[in-house]
Amino acid sequence: MDKQCKVLIADDSAFARRVISSCFVGTEFQIVASADSGKNAVEQYKACSPELVLLDVIMPDLSGAEVLKQIMEINPNAKVVMVSSLGTESMVTECLALGAKAFVQKPMDKQMLMGVLAKVLAG
Repeated sequence: MDKQCKVLIADDSAFARRVISSCFVGTEFQIVASADSGKNAVEQYKACSPELVLLDVIMPDLSGAEVLKQIMEINPNAKVVMVSSLGTESMVTECLALGAKAFVQKPMDKQMLMGVLAKVLAG
């Protein structure tokens, strides 16, 4: 990657946002925004036009699936990676059907996350 990849992190947990953010230290990824609710995630997406979104499945006001639908309406080519500690098979299937590029189980480690993001960005 020649330039930094702009990232939006959407998770209602401040701790989870910090953990995910720490995975990007010293990488070609630049966190341009974070969101603590579904509505805020959609607003931040519109405001920042990130190239990559890490989106929690369980969010206040709008679920991750609802946020995903809205982001895909704004940009059908959006690269959204769902993140959750509650990754049921039906939830994973639903999110992938709605346009998510991948599903990452919490807790995650930096190496695993970077591997998934490299595949998403290449694909």
